[in-house]
Amino acid sequence: MKEETLAIVRRMQDNEATDQRVYAALAKQASLQKNREILEKMSHDEGLHCAVWGRYTGIEAKADMFRVWLFVVLGKIFGLVFVINLMEGGEDDSAENYRKLMEELPEARSIMEDETRHEAQLAAMIHEEKLSYISSMVLGLNDALVELTGALAGFTLALNDNRMVGMAGFITGVAATLSMAASEYLSKKADTSEKHPLKAAVYTGVAYMITVAFLLLPYIVFESPLVALGFCLFDAALIILGFTYFVSVVRKESFVRGFTEMITISFSVAGISFLIGWAARSWLNIDM
Repeated sequence: MKEETLAIVRRMQDNEATDQRVYAALAKQASLQKNREILEKMSHDEGLHCAVWGRYTGIEAKADMFRVWLFVVLGKIFGLVFVINLMEGGEDDSAENYRKLMEELPEARSIMEDETRHEAQLAAMIHEEKLSYISSMVLGLNDALVELTGALAGFTLALNDNRMVGMAGFITGVAATLSMAASEYLSKKADTSEKHPLKAAVYTGVAYMITVAFLLLPYIVFESPLVALGFCLFDAALIILGFTYFVSVVRKESFVRGFTEMITISFSVAGISFLIGWAARSWLNIDM
């Protein structure tokens, strides 16, 4: 075996050992028996692949324990589907390695086909309740970003006082949270296929209120209204970045397209509202 091929096999062996430990750890924290069994099967398959590579290297695999820890933490925060899709997405980089190995090792093709087929099927079977309410979370977060960034931009120019802007933003945010949650509840209740309209309303309301809190924070920390507005928009961009990345991973959609669309809409509304606030302050001759 060529030295280059052996080096690739060693990396593949270590990666399989790492993934085996990750899936085993995720299985222990899975709340549903079905998810636990699926993850245990995935861990078992990775162990078999690691053993195949071990026959060629003749050495014991070394799992990346930091990577194991990182994925377990991400699993606790963002859920099983997010971590599994993230791991499987990373394995796309292994395609070139598999092609190189196929020239010398006939078992490489069967392992690649096995991982592509079985792991995709197993990952698709993982069920998490909160993923059923992504649309509700998207509704709450999108509406909060578009509505509140626009309102805060307008308030900033019209009122020019952080305490006044913060108070107006808080009242607007709380009222809008309750309104959106109630609207989502009524919408889902009217849908005969929806079994838990109250949960959908809670997800919408919580997503909205968390967004409101982050957007209002700069108006508490900074004295200058324009500086606060700048950091408010920065917070909005970070929220959009994080949430669109999460959705793109769990739904296997384009991150760039989702991020660009969401940030363009939110910031366009904020810009228009900023101009409206400036115009209102000038025309009404308000000086605060």
